[in-house]
Amino acid sequence: MKAVSKMAGKGAADYWLERLRQSPYALVLLFFLSSLEATLIPIPLELVLIPYMMIERQRIWLVSSVALLGCLVGALFGYWVGVSLFDSLGQWLINTLGGAESFERYVASLEEEGFVAIFMVGITPVPFQFAMLGAGATGYPLMLFLLASALSRGIRYYGLALLVLLFGDTAAELWKKHARAVGVSLLMVFVIGFAMYFL
Repeated sequence: MKAVSKMAGKGAADYWLERLRQSPYALVLLFFLSSLEATLIPIPLELVLIPYMMIERQRIWLVSSVALLGCLVGALFGYWVGVSLFDSLGQWLINTLGGAESFERYVASLEEEGFVAIFMVGITPVPFQFAMLGAGATGYPLMLFLLASALSRGIRYYGLALLVLLFGDTAAELWKKHARAVGVSLLMVFVIGFAMYFL
């Protein structure tokens, strides 16, 4: 009865967010959710991450780091699937996420653009699973794959944390409208900086 009254007073979403905040396993759960989002579940982690960041502003950078680490562990698993199980589990994932044609288009862009193609998947609506399966199946260097994934998903999670700190309740709307533009702008800065350093 006490739990029911809490839910009635605060709303079910607020109640479960508060339960999550109080749980000693909240960050562990976030880690696994991020890993699953990267590998199996094409549902944006932001649905959980944004409200959780809003109630955990004192630990917001830790929350972002846990989400990023979970994503990279999931990315490693997906890369391994691309290398070792592409014809079975890999094909099943591709068919589940959008079909062979979409995947083939992505692989063609991966072969042409390499690092940039992987980086862009982290900040655009293209399923991240395409990047890890494609990188594994084509033998793209693992360390470069992880670097591109870390940079793009780092922009996504740390950028989201910054928006939550700066704009609070309007962070979700701002991120939804401007995530792609921010990602492309940061990519241009990265490419220019890389060119200036190495050329």
